[in-house]
Amino acid sequence: MDLSRVTRTPQIPPRADPERRPIWPMSGNSEVRGRMFTTRPTLQGTFGMVSSTHWLASQSAMAVLEEGGNAYDAAVAAGFVLHVVEPHLNGPGGEVPIILAPAGGEVRVLCGQGVAPAGATIEHYKGLGLDLVPGTGPLAAAVPGAFDAWMLLLRDYGTKSLADVLKYAIGYAQDGHAPVERVGETVETVRELFETEWVSSAEVYLPGGKAPRPGELFRNPALAATWKRLIAEVSGTGDRVAQIERAREVWRGGFIAEALVRQSGRPTLDTSGERHTGTLTAADLASWAATYEAPATYDWQGWTLCKAGPWSQGPVLLQQLALLPPELPRYGSADYVHLLIEGCKLAMADREAWYGDAAEVPLAELLSDAYNAERRVLVGHKASYELRPGSPGGRTPRMSGHARVVAADEPEPAFGPPGAGEPTVAKSPLSPVPGEPDIAADGGTRGDTCHLDVVDRWGNMIAATPSGGWLQSNPVVPELGFPLGTRLQMAWLDEGLPNSLTPGRRPRTTLTPSLALRDQVPVLAFGTPGGDQQDQWQTHFFLAVVLRSGVRGGLDLQGAIDAPNWHNDSFPGSFYPRGTRPGSVTVESRTDPGVVEELRRRGHDVLVGEAWSEGRLCAVARDPETGVLSAAANPRGMQGYAVGR
Repeated sequence: MDLSRVTRTPQIPPRADPERRPIWPMSGNSEVRGRMFTTRPTLQGTFGMVSSTHWLASQSAMAVLEEGGNAYDAAVAAGFVLHVVEPHLNGPGGEVPIILAPAGGEVRVLCGQGVAPAGATIEHYKGLGLDLVPGTGPLAAAVPGAFDAWMLLLRDYGTKSLADVLKYAIGYAQDGHAPVERVGETVETVRELFETEWVSSAEVYLPGGKAPRPGELFRNPALAATWKRLIAEVSGTGDRVAQIERAREVWRGGFIAEALVRQSGRPTLDTSGERHTGTLTAADLASWAATYEAPATYDWQGWTLCKAGPWSQGPVLLQQLALLPPELPRYGSADYVHLLIEGCKLAMADREAWYGDAAEVPLAELLSDAYNAERRVLVGHKASYELRPGSPGGRTPRMSGHARVVAADEPEPAFGPPGAGEPTVAKSPLSPVPGEPDIAADGGTRGDTCHLDVVDRWGNMIAATPSGGWLQSNPVVPELGFPLGTRLQMAWLDEGLPNSLTPGRRPRTTLTPSLALRDQVPVLAFGTPGGDQQDQWQTHFFLAVVLRSGVRGGLDLQGAIDAPNWHNDSFPGSFYPRGTRPGSVTVESRTDPGVVEELRRRGHDVLVGEAWSEGRLCAVARDPETGVLSAAANPRGMQGYAVGR
């Protein structure tokens, strides 16, 4: 392809100058005065736009568009590349929720979140002496969902063959790629575990005893061989659709399924400190498939936000919007930040009490005007330290008693507070702000997530958040080159909760891509890694986009991404060991010191983190009137990039 025709974001690092704070003054809710500085431009074009958490995935997707593929072909190719270049953040054994908006069609959610195996009962785990699902190992593995979701998307909405979309991932796995620094750093945190226990992982990620290093080619020949064998087995089966269907069969019942089941049966040291085997069987793999469903939606000021249902945390963003008053405080002010923090606490409390796949979720009531009018009055002038779920329809909330409240005098671990969810961007070892995968003080490991968005010249749009199956979740399956995931750690071992561990049901996931319509026309696709923080950062981003609508001739995506961000941990975390830190708020140091002082005066326990440490947002957009496409990507961590023309 002609690379001269592709516009790339310049590789300009964000300045950590504390005086360079992109918090702009606001007059009312939409008029902007003053100048906003951004780290990169918001890209604009008419052919196609891609944004993802790794530049190789973004450029691979763009290559597919240049070859005549559509947004869905491009997304599938990028998704498999992310498995290779961000193995510490996702893998084929993980999961992916997808939101897609076909040009002229209905918005749909494609669920790539696998369910709990038939043998994954609360009784079984309690019988092993466990109160929580371990954060690593085969006991935490749900039925892998990512592969089948990507195949279903390619079959139903794509135009390319399986070989066409896998060639980029195969190339990087077989011939090598220069890994980002965090890959090697993550491997070093689990070096001893790999060398003494998870030896199949050491063979891939510690070849010759050396972890992957930037500037040196890193290869995963076992993964490349898996995809090449898969292509060989499906070739000659028939047309494009027949070959994709055959690939799905191989995953569910062929050599891949056989290797996954063998791995589940191998005793594996996990975060409990014991060696356990998993519950995944051939029948579990054979009986599960990715599915389509209608999105959960909420209308706000002419926009319609589309999210995955309450088997994810997606409706938390919708609830945060529903809790907003008709008039917002000045953007970036202490009143504004306080309002969003307190609204988030209420929405997250409802998530804990009501969200999950193991029960009917009263989502209509949770999003109703009457319910949110009652909840809105709970937002006072002072910070709340209580977890306050509501009672939609008069129901009585019930939550697990195993969430760990972190003591006020307990020291902050370097990777971030327990309960901060999946960590996010790279940071220095001394930073208290959550970082990418690390070893916890309790010996557990955590992983993060990826994200990608694509819009093409025909107006097809997609947002996807691949995650799970990261290199520190489970030992690498030696025959395949990738590990199982650990999403079951999000389910509770308490009976009768909406998110109780239940065979055949999805554990409630934090993965939550977003798609926004304006006057019922798809305009914006966005998302971020970050576990429990995802729908906090996305709410802040969306509001920044809307409040700055019309600035600079369109949606200021890059300005909204670059703006100082924050999160709170005042609710039970979704990841082992399920901690909570009531009243806590973590802000970037670029935040106005006056805002920080006022938040503390109101009782918030404010932790000031590094200047560029909160969020890894990606976004693409399409102006339905002009057809102009746009894209932006997060500068934090120096890894995410947008590309397009």
